Amino acid sequence: MSPVDENFTVIVPDRHSGKRLDQVLARLCPQHSRARLQTWIRNGFVTVDGASLKQKDTVRGGQSIEVRAQITSHNETWTGQEIPIDVIHEDEAVLVVNKAPGIVVHPGAGNPDRTLVNALLYYCPELAQIPRAGIVHRLDKDTSGIMVVAKSLPAHTRLVRDLSERKITREYRAVVHGQLISGGTITAAIGRHPTQRTRMSVTDKGKHAVTHYRIVKKFPVCTDIKLSLETGRTHQIRVHMAHLGNPVIGDPVYGGRKRFPKNVSATLREALAAFPRQALHSVRLELPHPVTGNRVEWDAPLAADMENLLAVIRSETDA
Repeated sequence: MSPVDENFTVIVPDRHSGKRLDQVLARLCPQHSRARLQTWIRNGFVTVDGASLKQKDTVRGGQSIEVRAQITSHNETWTGQEIPIDVIHEDEAVLVVNKAPGIVVHPGAGNPDRTLVNALLYYCPELAQIPRAGIVHRLDKDTSGIMVVAKSLPAHTRLVRDLSERKITREYRAVVHGQLISGGTITAAIGRHPTQRTRMSVTDKGKHAVTHYRIVKKFPVCTDIKLSLETGRTHQIRVHMAHLGNPVIGDPVYGGRKRFPKNVSATLREALAAFPRQALHSVRLELPHPVTGNRVEWDAPLAADMENLLAVIRSETDA
């Protein structure tokens, strides 16, 4: 896929006289992230009245800032593949999808194709021109549920900024081991496990992480809960619930040994032990629309396997 040219000129308003070049450019070009604009300045793609300046240099009112740059697709080997996707909503700026369990979001080591990105590029080829094919936030391979994808560069910049500023609300459903007494908040920093580098763990050396949870339904051996995130650390919900002592059912990494009370029926024990993935689903997303700024929200029904699991739990509990 060929790069997209970004060629434009802006005039510095008098009110911005004396400010840094990167600050002024970020104010005048909100469709681009400040990090992208700073990269262009460092690479010499930005001139002020024909001269190359550093990002910290100040500008004067009336000066002409000219940008001559290119945006290249992050990975030109990513190709579209005809893979079914569940589209919840689509407009000129965003695409909202309900990701099925078992599908990886991005191509990578061990998963060169058949990912959500490949499906999106087939469904909407113009996403090849957007960083990360428009993906703003990701879900683990075996976590199902709702995701938002940006269809334009301005929408991508706005959504990434809103996510970092915690303006996007993400709500999840999970079935966890044990019977929780009440809802609560987990505040515990998350970082790489000190010896197992593919895992995350609660550690003082990690990044600040906050997860809120509340009970949907208590069962004798497990609890159906809703969770919302203040931060978006890797494996955050799975790590926090395991740290609490109530790991997500089916979690192959953080679930620990599968132990059940002696009074659990054989049917329920088998259903819980055999669940093939972490019982975690992104159920709701709320955010300011990147074009209108109005708050919008979407819901994704529970994946069929989680609905079936809860049906077995209810039937065996009520029996």
